[in-house]
Amino acid sequence: MQLFIIRHAQSANNRIAESAEYDEYMEKRDPEPPITEIGERQALLVAEHLAGDKHPEAEQESNAAQGRRGYGITHLYCSPMLRTLQTGLPISQAIGVKPEVWLDIHEHGGCFHGNPRMGKVTNFPGLTRQAILETFPHYEVPAVITEQGWWTSGYEEMTGCCERATRVAAVLQEWAETRVNDRIAIVSHGTFADALIKALFKQDFESQLGYFHYNTAITRVDWTSRGYVVLRYLNRTQHLPVALITK
Repeated sequence: MQLFIIRHAQSANNRIAESAEYDEYMEKRDPEPPITEIGERQALLVAEHLAGDKHPEAEQESNAAQGRRGYGITHLYCSPMLRTLQTGLPISQAIGVKPEVWLDIHEHGGCFHGNPRMGKVTNFPGLTRQAILETFPHYEVPAVITEQGWWTSGYEEMTGCCERATRVAAVLQEWAETRVNDRIAIVSHGTFADALIKALFKQDFESQLGYFHYNTAITRVDWTSRGYVVLRYLNRTQHLPVALITK
């Protein structure tokens, strides 16, 4: 099985963070930011790249893709946050795969207003089921996302993010044993992607080691027939011109 971890395209919050210090950023940020115009371009480019044959492995893996387009992705999952749903849309259209919303791959912190460092946080419920289906009607949305939204926990501490990453890693490990020919893509977030990679390789969440992703960067993890988990590449941005590489 192959896993492609894709960070979402540039969001409005990412753009604020480029010039604002922490407290200013927390004051200005949106609990559910959309992607920017740059983000829209990034999303289209990563979609085209995933559906095309310009990646380095295209020739050697053409048979393994079994006639599927580009990277040969068979399943596409997005977090329930707007920026990943928006990023996943052109990807799904380009590769012809129906997206599924996976609640556990949302970003660290959850949906909230306020500044956690100052102890001033109020909950934001996230997108409702109707809101998602109105904008993304062909997405598969789990029953746990209702008309009350999906988030009730205020601010999620990093321990909660690591617990989710551990759960997701366990699911992926199980799939690797039963869905050996699948090529799974998840559209997720920077901090969660870092935690997930650490969980997959059973690394210490408290270590100073980190895995960074630019917007729409791609990381690939393989499960081999001998049971090894292999990091094939990290933070691939081949599809982006330098001017569109953002963090």
